[in-house]
Amino acid sequence: MGNTLSDVRTRMATVGVALLVMMSFAGVGVATVAASNSGAQDGEAQVRVAHMSPDAPAVDVLVDGEPVVEGVEFGAVSDYLALSEGHHDITVQTSEDETVVIEENVTVEADTAYTAAAVGEVSEETLELAVFEDDFETPSDENTSVRLVHVSPDAPAVDVTVAGTDTVLFDNVSFGNATDYVEIPADDYELEIRGATEDNDGEVVTTVNVSAEGGTVYSAFAAGYLSPDEAPADTPFEVIFATDAGGEMTEMMDSENETTAEA
Repeated sequence: MGNTLSDVRTRMATVGVALLVMMSFAGVGVATVAASNSGAQDGEAQVRVAHMSPDAPAVDVLVDGEPVVEGVEFGAVSDYLALSEGHHDITVQTSEDETVVIEENVTVEADTAYTAAAVGEVSEETLELAVFEDDFETPSDENTSVRLVHVSPDAPAVDVTVAGTDTVLFDNVSFGNATDYVEIPADDYELEIRGATEDNDGEVVTTVNVSAEGGTVYSAFAAGYLSPDEAPADTPFEVIFATDAGGEMTEMMDSENETTAEA
């Protein structure tokens, strides 16, 4: 089936090998992935792949029958690499026995950057690929640009607020969706992820402490299970930060952070 990336920005194109640096604190994992520019030429797309299905095994990805990613585990986000404009056959298969779990024909546009994320659950037969258009336009050195990508299958729609303030960064973000990028001052933040409410005052599901670098663009993936004990895989909720453009992001660990199953 043929899909264009403008159709609600779903489905996939991909390549890359991932580097994932994992941190965890009191049940909340935080990861940072610095994505590098592939040096794509005019007329080519830039694409990276993200494995965000919490109960899926390691996978390999093939583009037009050629393997481009092998042994990708949950939480990994690849570097950007170049892909020619036009239609491509994409196959995702398990690394262990080459069982095909996703097979798509997709279209990518020149001079455009994308993140192609495997989302959903194998156990529920909801595994699919969602493609989000990325932003390479870096803010000033005094500011940071960030968006939220909701890929936690058992989490409700969420709001994200800045602790101790009335600032709402993201409002009513539901599973499978990415927000627009928001530009904020480069600083240290305690972010509260809440069950979405009209007044953005829902119960805090978890807090994440981050230190955002100026002149940098990030995607924050809310991933894993809020209730891993009740889920088909023991993959706890975590927030994975990927650097879309610019510098790097570091996290501050807080031993008092907690994740709750309710929202």
